Amino acid sequence: MVAGTAAEANARYRRQIAAGTTELSVVFDVPTRTGHDSDAPAASAEVGRAGVAIDSIDDMRVLFAGIPLDEVVTSMRCGACAAPLLLLYQLVAEEQGVAAGRLSGTVIVQDGGAGECVPDGDRIFPPGPSARLAADLVRYCRTELPQWATDARQVVRETGPGAYVVPLTGSVTFDAERPEGPAPADPAAAVRQGERIAKLRAWREQRDVDAALTRLKKAAAGDGDVLRPMREALRARATVGEVCGALREVWGIRRPADARSTSSAG
Repeated sequence: MVAGTAAEANARYRRQIAAGTTELSVVFDVPTRTGHDSDAPAASAEVGRAGVAIDSIDDMRVLFAGIPLDEVVTSMRCGACAAPLLLLYQLVAEEQGVAAGRLSGTVIVQDGGAGECVPDGDRIFPPGPSARLAADLVRYCRTELPQWATDARQVVRETGPGAYVVPLTGSVTFDAERPEGPAPADPAAAVRQGERIAKLRAWREQRDVDAALTRLKKAAAGDGDVLRPMREALRARATVGEVCGALREVWGIRRPADARSTSSAG
């Protein structure tokens, strides 16, 4: 797992592709994996420390600029935010002219495992909504990203309290990129990402963002698919933290008690 900015990671991927690889692995930083924007107070010490900070479609564009996404298999360690991060990947591919059906890769979905939470202990959604979101992701991949999903035998597999693995095609191991220890905190990284978010919010059409997030919350409050309204919110330039925040408003957050109760039920 290599820490760094989206631009630094992009340069690394370009070198790998020039050397002949067709497999890319992405590890996102802790705030991204747990659905917090880089300018959230609880996230500052972790921004870019154990992976790449991705707050919006603008960051994802930088991460994959100039990379032919229909010619690579991308493995993403996403944490509980697999859905919005995969949707951002799809949106960037579409901007490149790559149809969703030509994308392939794998995501690892884990909600709140050891070392996966920001300092305030907020581990994202409770087990029930986490399972729903993972199942929606599988269904979405089957219909929208057929090269990403496998076949009818594919299931959402619970691997522990609040943890779910969505098995997809094109698995890539992360061992080659895992450092011996965590990278040191870089306060400047949080400042840079905060400036990017401020610029995003200044230039986007806020009414469109608000309307899209309202539709997402309405979908989350019902029992329908949440991936498509989530995609539209991200397309409108809502941030990953805003999308997850909208879902938290409806679903609540995962507390340590949720993990204990799930363990007892098992």
